[in-house]
Parts: sequence; structure tokens; C-alpha cells
Amino acid sequence: MAANGVTYTGLDALLAPERSVLLLIDHQGAQFAGMHSMDPNLVVNNVTALAKGAKLFDVPTILSTVVEDRGGRIIRQIQDVFPDQKPIDRTTINTWEDQRVVDAVAATGRKDLVIAGLWTDICLAFPAIHAMADGYRVYAVTDASGATTVEAHERGVQRMIQAGVIPMTAGTVISEWQRDWAREATVPGTSQIMFDHGGSFGTSLAWELQLLGKN
Repeated sequence: MAANGVTYTGLDALLAPERSVLLLIDHQGAQFAGMHSMDPNLVVNNVTALAKGAKLFDVPTILSTVVEDRGGRIIRQIQDVFPDQKPIDRTTINTWEDQRVVDAVAATGRKDLVIAGLWTDICLAFPAIHAMADGYRVYAVTDASGATTVEAHERGVQRMIQAGVIPMTAGTVISEWQRDWAREATVPGTSQIMFDHGGSFGTSLAWELQLLGKN
């Protein structure tokens, strides 16, 4: 399958750190307050894991907020991963209509655009669909995103899929960046992210390493 001349099958369809850029949109207090599509704690956990994964694999990351003085700052869990980065504060609902964001993504030279945001059907779907027209292969991290209702979240995901956006989860993104346990330089960092944010998989991994005498 291909859209806009971009291939979605074969090995090249999988994410690689050197081709990826991450955009995190509007993970702010006001947005979380209106999010009811899933437990907010899960979204915080997943987006934090995603941010840590990007930092581990040297994936350029752009943070953005909307009308910060009313909606609040980006959550501390994300800001703490990138303490020196000031989020791009917008007035546009569609992040891709803010030229500063478009330029920041373009400056990375990467064409695999990984996005998570609040809310799924608006703040995630709008830029995801828009960016595809600019030649990006777009991956939407659905479990690091959320909406006002389950209905809104699901319709947003469906709309993106119809446009050719690829749905992902945070754990899948990190696993594709790691890809091979023989890439030993990032194994400790990947394992730590899974310990801290991987839920039952994290506990199973810790158990496995304990049995192997590595933990």
C-alpha cells in the first residue's frame, strides 16, 4: 500500500530512529481536564514513555501548547524529559497551520512524523492529515492521545486511517526504534522505560532479567 508516493509495507515501513521526528501536542492541564476517552493516568504514562524513548534514541522532539496562559503548561512529566526546551505556544487549533511548528519539523530533515496529542479528533487528527500533504509519513500514537469521549477518539482515529495515517501505540514506537536486542547501547534505557511505564510487560521483563541474573 502506498499514499502520496510513500510505502507502507516491507522493512522500510517500520520506524527507525534516524528517520523519525516526534511532535507532542497540547498535553496540558485544561486538555486533560476535558479528556474522558480513557483513564488520564494511562495517557500520562504512555506519553511520558514516548518522550523518554525519543530522548533515548536521539529522535528530535517538538513540543507545542495552545494558548498556554489559559490552558496551562505542558505537563511536568514531559517537560522534565526536555527541561531546556520551551514548547511552541500557538493560537491555531491545527498545529500544522503554525509555521513555527512546520519549520521546526522540516529543520530536522526527517520524514517519518510521529504525533501524539490532546484531543485525538482535533489536535491530533488535523495536523496529522495536513502534514501528509507535505510529504510526511505520519504515525499517530493513539494511546498517548485522548479525546472528550470514546466516540470522539474512535472517530478521530478512523478519520486519520482513512487519510493514510498509521495508528501506533507508545510501546510499539519504542520497540520499532529498538528493533533488535543486539543493539546493546540502548537496551538498558529501553528496559528502564518498560520497567517504569510498561505495566505487566515491565514486571514480566524484570522477572525475566532477575532469572537471568541481570537485575
